[in-house]
Amino acid sequence: MKITVKLVSLFTILSFVACKETSKKEADKTTVEQTEEVGYQIPNSWIEKRVTAANKRLNATDAGKVLWSAMEAHGGLKNWYANGFLSFRFNYQPVNGKGIRDSYQTIDTWNNKARHNSITDKNDVFGWDGKEAWVKAKDSTSFAYDTKFWALTPIYFSGQPFVFDGTGVNLELLPQVEFKGAMQNVVKVTYDKGVGSAPDDYYIMYINAKTNLVDAFKYIVSYPEYFPNGGHAPEKITVTQGTTTVDGIVFATDFKTYWSTADKDGLGEYITKIDVSDISFSDEVEENYFSKPEGAEVLK
Repeated sequence: MKITVKLVSLFTILSFVACKETSKKEADKTTVEQTEEVGYQIPNSWIEKRVTAANKRLNATDAGKVLWSAMEAHGGLKNWYANGFLSFRFNYQPVNGKGIRDSYQTIDTWNNKARHNSITDKNDVFGWDGKEAWVKAKDSTSFAYDTKFWALTPIYFSGQPFVFDGTGVNLELLPQVEFKGAMQNVVKVTYDKGVGSAPDDYYIMYINAKTNLVDAFKYIVSYPEYFPNGGHAPEKITVTQGTTTVDGIVFATDFKTYWSTADKDGLGEYITKIDVSDISFSDEVEENYFSKPEGAEVLK
């Protein structure tokens, strides 16, 4: 009788475990299907596919090989995407005191979405949901700058070299230069027409020939809202001041920006200091985190 009871009990336990495992598998399957739909948790298969495609495309050209080497030195493209959502504080401080832009932001690096919080009032937010820019703030003084333009701008500073892995990006290998005593491999980045909100922008990356880290980059701003008749702002050069490593990825902690000149090192007037802090990655964010919140204004 005791043996029979033990066998029944064992059968019950095994059945419960089997049911639990089945339920867990079904739940995991449902979670993957749901997150694939909303794009908040990217499956490893997606990451592998994108990284493999980027590796093949970049290593087909000399300029691409240099960029890929920089990605590897900065922690690797696979690690960049697998780490999840990137958050950091980006404090942009022109030395003349005008146009300071200081926010804490979270970036969906897979889909180019962003959400910024004011440093002084967490209820003041703005973002880009992949299609529309939006802002929710108590008044116009909360963000005294173009939040539509700024939503993804900081990631093009802090996300180099990884932000140049996609299609529609054109790379050109320029002659090596010496910059601040170190030889640099130089890669110019341009965009196909219709790519992004300012397809006429360009970046010229200085990639240290010894370390393969990004030491500096030149760039222009051609945002059509600023230049409705075409053209762009004068070229600037932004120089890395220090680095830190977060979850295997090397980030700049400080930048200094100068007007670009033809002089040695190309450093003209010093115009902007940038501090990057509170850098972290997270596996997930709240559902619809990047979407326009209730009461927000859509920016045209």
